Amino acid sequence: MHPPTPSTRMLRLVTAAATLGALLAFPLAAAATAASPTISVGIGPNGVAVNPSTNTVYVANDAGNSVSVINGSTNTVTATVSVGSFPIAVAVNPSTNTVYVANYADNSVSVINGSTNTVTATVSVGSYPIAVAVNPSTNTVYVANAGDNSVSVINGMTNTVSWTVSVGSYPNSVAVKPSTNTVYVANADDNSVSVINGATNNVSSTVSVGNSPI
Repeated sequence: MHPPTPSTRMLRLVTAAATLGALLAFPLAAAATAASPTISVGIGPNGVAVNPSTNTVYVANDAGNSVSVINGSTNTVTATVSVGSFPIAVAVNPSTNTVYVANYADNSVSVINGSTNTVTATVSVGSYPIAVAVNPSTNTVYVANAGDNSVSVINGMTNTVSWTVSVGSYPNSVAVKPSTNTVYVANADDNSVSVINGATNNVSSTVSVGNSPI
């Protein structure tokens, strides 16, 4: 049996939602009344990250080549920062109040000072950077480059690439576990996850997973 098509899944979701709404009409109405506001940002919002230390939200707007800065207390946009071409992902180092934005179309990372909302550096990375993650414990930034199957390792102190790690095919997401200094990279085209030792910048293992991990 083939998996359900997107339209079939959507129909099932809508049907389930309608049934739930009929059963819980009054609680849902109350929840809707108390719903949080919707915040207008730039064109094509495509990535978001939060600095919990400052209660600030950063939204990468890919079609607007900008980052919207949202005050988490007032839910208002307090600044709009111009970055590189087609910003697609954003990450924050709360320890240094620094924001990193992966610019997919010009192979760079914009570094934003969270205190001033200004770009303090632009770092050249690999081809088509599509995801970014930070290890605040080591002040190190990891950028997944989908175009050349690599991860750029950025020293957060100097804003320079200190290492380039070869990973699987079409790496398109990255995550860090600070307590073990381990980096995990999802490789969409070969159904695997590359595990990187953050101390040595070597791939310590490659784990087979499901189809097209993102």
